[in-house]
Amino acid sequence: MPKGFSSVILAAGEGTRMKSSTPKVLHTLGGKAMLAHVLDTVLGLKLDKNALVLGHGSDIIKDYLGTRAAYRDFKLVLQPQRLGSGHAVKQAAKVFSSYRGNVLVLCADVPLIKSATLKELMDIHKKQRNAVTVLTTIVPDPTGYGRIIRNGNGEMTKIVEEKDALAWERRIREINSGIYCFNAQKLFRILQRLKPNNQKKEYYLTDAVELFGRQKARIGTMLCGDYREVSGINNRRQLAEANCQLNQEILTALMMSGVTILDPATVWIEPTVTIGRDTTIYPGTMIQGQTRIGEGCQIGPNTLIKEAIIANGVEIRASFIYEAEIGARAKIGPFAHVRPKTLIGEEARIGNFVEVKKSRIGRGSKVSHLTYIGDTTMGAGINIGAGVITCNYDGANKFETLIEDNVFVGSNVNLVAPLKIGTGAIIGAGSTITEDVPPNSLALARARQVNKENWALQKKKK
Repeated sequence: MPKGFSSVILAAGEGTRMKSSTPKVLHTLGGKAMLAHVLDTVLGLKLDKNALVLGHGSDIIKDYLGTRAAYRDFKLVLQPQRLGSGHAVKQAAKVFSSYRGNVLVLCADVPLIKSATLKELMDIHKKQRNAVTVLTTIVPDPTGYGRIIRNGNGEMTKIVEEKDALAWERRIREINSGIYCFNAQKLFRILQRLKPNNQKKEYYLTDAVELFGRQKARIGTMLCGDYREVSGINNRRQLAEANCQLNQEILTALMMSGVTILDPATVWIEPTVTIGRDTTIYPGTMIQGQTRIGEGCQIGPNTLIKEAIIANGVEIRASFIYEAEIGARAKIGPFAHVRPKTLIGEEARIGNFVEVKKSRIGRGSKVSHLTYIGDTTMGAGINIGAGVITCNYDGANKFETLIEDNVFVGSNVNLVAPLKIGTGAIIGAGSTITEDVPPNSLALARARQVNKENWALQKKKK
């Protein structure tokens, strides 16, 4: 890791093109805020100190940062008036008043920048002893970007912003990424000389490059081969494009590690997810958060899994699973809803239109059809018939149900908690059970059937 580097991250922009009450840098990409992507990348570089420049929505961003201990060492700097990138960096001068190293400057709306690219930029900057080193890239359409102007020897002399560029300059496709390395002392001295001599009447950080050139200071560049890595996000279309790029990178890495993804165009997996080899992901599947999926699983189609732990050999079809744990070789779905704090045991079966909430389902137990299981502990080898409901809520409080091993519950049964059903008991179909059932007992709680012959015919005559 290059020594003697710190960072200034610019996050003060209003982001009007996002058309949102949420600050632009807090819009999510791959499950976390754009800002978090950049902060995490910078933290991975282990720099001397890090400054974060805030402006629009600073209170909201501070609240966001305050809930995440990993970011507590960032020095927060306020830019009360948004007067350009040069003015924004200048606000961090006090943080670096006695600093003798180098400063990496980057923007919080460039979330796909890789740490390897930044390391290479810092290495070049230090090796060449530059006053400034600019990360550039070549784009298909340079509209809106600052153009890199070079002399006859190929040396960069200045950066011209789109609104101030001449016609021939606008045809240049090499653009400024907005990421730089500066000698800290030289940077903050030269920022004092910036003038708002442009159409926007702002203090451009890019003008510092030209001022260094006039001083015959060393100016360097590094070309980033993939322009998408340094693309800024200014609107929701660009956010969607960045999400797609990040997702495809994640899917590619998973496939190369031994995961089968049948249709990468319809599968979304966040970077925090881990998946074992020989698992197959079917179309229409989304997997989020700190989900861990084992080997040899079948996931999807049309499945959402979030913050779950899935063991080896599990099958999940067209179902939603949140903050739950699924044991080895269990089968879920189709159309099951497994809610938080649920543990599905090994080889258990949760079938179609079944909802399980805050419950433990024992090994090999089956809940196959049209059933709600809530606040329940179930043992092993249990069979739950269709239409069974655990009545766990009385309008004010939640109560628990305990079902011991090898119980058989018939269809259309209401189990009114608090309740305990003993080992090997059988519950007759259509019963409403309000009292504990002893082991190996038959429980019936329904009215006796009465048949009135010819009653229907008499009713028709009337």
